[in-house]
Amino acid sequence: MKYRFLGIFLCLSGLLSVHNTAKAQLQSPSQFLGYELGSQWTPHHKVMDYVDHLAEESPMAQAETYGESYEGRNLKLMYVSSEENMDRLEEIRQNNLRRVGLINGKADDDETAIIWLSYNVHGNEPSSSEAALETLYELLRADNPETKEWLDNTVVIIDPMLNPDGRTRYTNWYRQSAGEEPNARLDAREHHEPWPGGRTNHYYFDLNRDWAWLTQKESWLRLQKYQQWMPHIHVDFHEQGYDAPYYFAPAAEPFHEAITDWQQDFQYTIGKNNASYFDENDWLYFTGEIFDLFYPSYGDTYPIFNGAIGMTYEQGGHSRAGLAIKKVEGDTLTLHDRLIHHKVSGLATIETASENAGKLVEQFSSYYNNSRNEPEGEYKTYVIKRDNSTDKIQSLLTLLDHHKITYGKASDSRSVQGYNYQTGETERVEVTEEDYLVSAYQPKSVLARIFFEPRPQLVDSVTYDITAWEQHYAFGLDGYALKERLDVEPAPKPQKEINNTEAGAPYAYLASWKDLSDVRLLSALLKENIQIRYSEKYFEVDGASYDRGTLIITRRDNKDYTGDFDRTIQQIANEHKEQLKAVPTGLVEKGPDFGSSSVRYLDEPRVALLVGRGTSSNGVGEVWHFFDQQINYPLTMLRTNYFLDVDLNNYDVLILPPGSYSDQINEKRWEVIREWIHSGGRLIALQSANAMLAGKDGFELKRISPPSNDSSSISVVESFGMQQRENISDFNAGSIYKITMDPTHPLAFGYDDPYFSLKLDADAYAFLEKGWNIGIAEENAHMSGFIGYRAKEDLENTLTFGVQPMGSGSVVYMIDNPLFRAFWHNGKLLFGNALFMLDGK
Repeated sequence: MKYRFLGIFLCLSGLLSVHNTAKAQLQSPSQFLGYELGSQWTPHHKVMDYVDHLAEESPMAQAETYGESYEGRNLKLMYVSSEENMDRLEEIRQNNLRRVGLINGKADDDETAIIWLSYNVHGNEPSSSEAALETLYELLRADNPETKEWLDNTVVIIDPMLNPDGRTRYTNWYRQSAGEEPNARLDAREHHEPWPGGRTNHYYFDLNRDWAWLTQKESWLRLQKYQQWMPHIHVDFHEQGYDAPYYFAPAAEPFHEAITDWQQDFQYTIGKNNASYFDENDWLYFTGEIFDLFYPSYGDTYPIFNGAIGMTYEQGGHSRAGLAIKKVEGDTLTLHDRLIHHKVSGLATIETASENAGKLVEQFSSYYNNSRNEPEGEYKTYVIKRDNSTDKIQSLLTLLDHHKITYGKASDSRSVQGYNYQTGETERVEVTEEDYLVSAYQPKSVLARIFFEPRPQLVDSVTYDITAWEQHYAFGLDGYALKERLDVEPAPKPQKEINNTEAGAPYAYLASWKDLSDVRLLSALLKENIQIRYSEKYFEVDGASYDRGTLIITRRDNKDYTGDFDRTIQQIANEHKEQLKAVPTGLVEKGPDFGSSSVRYLDEPRVALLVGRGTSSNGVGEVWHFFDQQINYPLTMLRTNYFLDVDLNNYDVLILPPGSYSDQINEKRWEVIREWIHSGGRLIALQSANAMLAGKDGFELKRISPPSNDSSSISVVESFGMQQRENISDFNAGSIYKITMDPTHPLAFGYDDPYFSLKLDADAYAFLEKGWNIGIAEENAHMSGFIGYRAKEDLENTLTFGVQPMGSGSVVYMIDNPLFRAFWHNGKLLFGNALFMLDGK
């Protein structure tokens, strides 16, 4: 039966709450808040209060706080279903996990569908949190029999505000910028949100790119609850440009090959029902464009790769819309309009789920049965070599634990054919009993494939985001992908033997320099005022060998330390799970002695980051998060609007984040920057910031201009209709490159040749004529991900990482951003080298 629920609960002239208050204490949002929903922004705490009110007053609802944001705001879920289902909510949850295979036992025949609706992951797309309140009310109010019938065979989970910090940043700014009545003119300041905007969370991360990588607190907390439920449908509510019509599924190509026909077909089923309500009200909408299903870390793709029907819904509005804005056709778009559209699409989705609950559950069960017994994909076993860094293996396996991807060890040693991630070739490889394996034969088979597939195939090359993310490359691990199924014995993560209890008074302590954990240790030691050296060359002492970059902490350098020198160092190392080596002498058996000029004193750098107008807020956030959350090292952020007045002599390192802000730094200031570098300063330019330096006086960086496209060969029809396809030839959204490194230079300490880098654009730079070309992309360096053929040619034999000496200081050119989205873990040591190891080189 098709319900015309709009006629019952939707009044287009306003949100009128019609119910008998004598019979129920349940209040509408407008009654509870004291203003008409849609007339102003509802603050975070009032959203949470209303959720609690519904849970207190309705036996069909239950609220659960699942954590706090970085700024301390509650993150909360609301569970809604029939009273009967609410009484057996835990039974429904566990039965579904048995269906998946995440807990033992046989699932019963219960056909209750689980729908999860997520609102406001982007803080400045705020209408969805308002819609969440009205959606909850419509599901719970007593005089709506249609929704009650839906809830007989569905459980609806609603997260009303995924990003409270970003939303609060936006709504507070708007309140401060607008008058008593909203100004619908686009020119009004309330439609021009200032930097950094409210889209992102506290650290300026896009939470809708973090579902898979879990670098942010909010993402990790949410995923724990998601894994406890494993919903059959997940909808992520967004906003787009204010002039755009509403968007709902089916999604656009490219689809990842792992997406099933059923998942695509049911998106269409849901879309048809959504369209019927939008048609009834003459609302404009579109489907099948822009928003593809390939990158795995979105709120639609991540659920899809976990067996759900994952979808993005996009309402026109965004930060530009405010409370009201005049559209190009002359209509005024209001917050009321926006929340109504989101409410209708959300309820229509629940209706479709209820009408198809049996089929949803059946197909979901089949999805996981196939995952466990007949997994799709070319490769059946993924190998992580045990001789990799233990810290790196632990980090990867911890990520797999969060996603419930199982792993273990090989049952025996054998020689097999496999894809070698290092060489990019299929060859004979050796698998030992100590190597870690991830089998495709497991419940999370599809997600394992997504993480480890060497070269994911695009059905269509026009895509919305990066196209490569393979985790061996991201973590810097050697391993293989095998077409053969190997038996996997369950095994715990590898553990390091840490025993820093050296007695006596050794001449020096040595610490390795291999990965991010070593950078954390260095940061902790520096904060404790421990004096440290590092070796520029390989050496051997006391029967052991040590690579370049090894940290050397001598007793002599710390003779003035006022605390217990040995106890402090050992305690810090134990806290960071890093093993020190105590040596009795500074006389080495091979290489430079500890008093050599090749053993450099490591100054504690004072670091500044340029932020503000023109800089990429995401890029700024990546650096900020690295310092604040990953290595716990002090960072001073300098805004562009007062940067001209800053005394750079107070800093040793200045970081230029990605962005386009050359107009914020005048030529006089550039002269000051050059003088500061000459006097010993270090300038680090990340990604697009290098474009500002290229060709500028005093800087050796030169951009390679790509050949101009000859449009004369394109037909008149193709020159417009096919322009996107033509332009894609010059495009690189994000692909993996094998970078040839110079491991003798301090910027590359801790790295073996090669390093695998995530290239995010097609910007090509020439080798430095006066400086050090430390990381270069040679011919055939492309390893994974889509890149246009012209862009691929342009990037051959180009600079990726370079250092230019300038007087007593240096300029570090990082054409690729090693901190991108905080998930390219193998690049973080590279950035640590740029901070701590260069010392003017």
